[in-house]
Amino acid sequence: MSILSSIGRIATRYAATRARYRSERALLSLPIELRKDIGWPEIVTDAQNGPRIRRAP
Repeated sequence: MSILSSIGRIATRYAATRARYRSERALLSLPIELRKDIGWPEIVTDAQNGPRIRRAP
């Protein structure tokens, strides 16, 4: 495993994480009625980490 493949893997993971958080912020900005209409999961506000989407068990 070369250093370049490691950097590439880290960059890919970082890009995916940024895209997920960007999508989450966009959904959090929608009114709660609209989130319910599209079937988005309940959003829980965690004092330490901020709002997060509750994953189904």
